[in-house]
Amino acid sequence: MKAEEEVMKEFAVQGKDEGKRLDRFMEEQAGWPRSLLMKALRKKKLKVNGKNEDPSYRLSREDRIVSFLPEQKRDPDFSVVYEDDQILIVDKKAGILCMDITGRTKHTLIDEVNEYLREKNEKPAYMVHRIDFHTSGLMVIAKTEESKKILDRLFETGGIRKTYLCTVLGEMKNKSGKLVHYLFKDAKQNRVFLSSEPVKGAKTAVTEYKVKQIKDGLSLVECRLLTGRTHQIRSQMAHIGYPLLGDDKYGKKKINKSYGEKGQLLCAWRLSFQTEEGLLAYLNEKSFTVSSVPFQKKYFS
Repeated sequence: MKAEEEVMKEFAVQGKDEGKRLDRFMEEQAGWPRSLLMKALRKKKLKVNGKNEDPSYRLSREDRIVSFLPEQKRDPDFSVVYEDDQILIVDKKAGILCMDITGRTKHTLIDEVNEYLREKNEKPAYMVHRIDFHTSGLMVIAKTEESKKILDRLFETGGIRKTYLCTVLGEMKNKSGKLVHYLFKDAKQNRVFLSSEPVKGAKTAVTEYKVKQIKDGLSLVECRLLTGRTHQIRSQMAHIGYPLLGDDKYGKKKINKSYGEKGQLLCAWRLSFQTEEGLLAYLNEKSFTVSSVPFQKKYFS
């Protein structure tokens, strides 16, 4: 059996990378999971200035990082739910950025989607909207400039409705309801704050919810967004006393740790179109749904 040929790769440490841990740098620059990093270090296939270093090694700009590994073929972090000449709808896994305007990492959803399209000799796609790093679920991506313009308008006018599934801590007493809060964002902390009364400068956040299942002190909740605010579901559910499992920002860190969850259990579960506009009129009254939600299967099956 022919041995896999090793490929040498060199990684440049730029000014923005100074002081960064080696493991974090390799995750961002090469998309390496920790298991691959540890394997490379153990087999002496990753060198910093010709030496072996620990994952916690802090980088300096003069460092030369070289790997000697077989070419890695990653499993994609998305699956295709629907595709035609104008749009692509994918189911994003939790744990990947949709895009990165800072350039700190090349491992993003749009990079993976464009690689998928490149293999089919198609042009790069256009990101239209985003969901959080730890949020999984449906993303609609434009394949042409014209479809991007239409999708932008649909998101602005409510022509695309988004419904989420989430797992929250606690057994919710009210099985359905409508949450109305006033939300303002603290950009420095990258979090939002809510008020039950109107506050100057705050934006209205409205979510309809329905409890689908309760089991072992957890509730599986369907949430339909009537507005699209930053961290809307996460902050609103926490505000009424039912934070999302895994959400350290708005929830309960100790309980999240006891479950072994490191990110909010939230899935963009369904996308519904209401449009008669131009190229995308054929999508009118169509809905697309995630067929299998990992945390639903894990906690409620």
